[in-house]
Amino acid sequence: MSASQTYLEEITFGFRKQKEWADKAFAQVQADSDFFHKPGEFSNSIAAILKHVAGNLSSRWRDFLTSDGEKPDRNRDAEFLIGEQDTRANLIAAWERGWSILFDTLATLTDDDFWTTIHIRGEEHTVHQALLRSLAHVAYHTGQIVYLSRLMQKDGWEWITIPPGRSQQFNEAMDAQRGKKYLA
Repeated sequence: MSASQTYLEEITFGFRKQKEWADKAFAQVQADSDFFHKPGEFSNSIAAILKHVAGNLSSRWRDFLTSDGEKPDRNRDAEFLIGEQDTRANLIAAWERGWSILFDTLATLTDDDFWTTIHIRGEEHTVHQALLRSLAHVAYHTGQIVYLSRLMQKDGWEWITIPPGRSQQFNEAMDAQRGKKYLA
């Protein structure tokens, strides 16, 4: 396997992990009032962050190699405003579409594509740079989604990663699973 394809597999894994964590977090937020709640005047709700990430992924990854990543039909500012059409179901559907566009595009990239220059808002990027930029952006917002979800769903929260105070048990389970000492 080529270095570019290995890199692509690792980046794809990173994107899948971010989506998994965000999905697990906001799925635990039972009440729509919490899903749409802005904890402060200059904060975003879980709903707005989903809408924004969906818009970003759809714009960046549609026609990735052939058109600017900031599509003319994208209205970034509107992604942070929640309207009547922005039901939980509609926002999650848009979220899923954005991720599908990303994963479908990643599945088509070839070794030669990694030498291609693409544009985002007119700025030149290598494919490698664009992948890292997008993964960093998604990770930033995943952290926000997880944090807000934890704030909103106070009772019955299921930890997405290692729960506080459970690192030693996790390491011991990893040791047992591997049959050798887990190095942190």
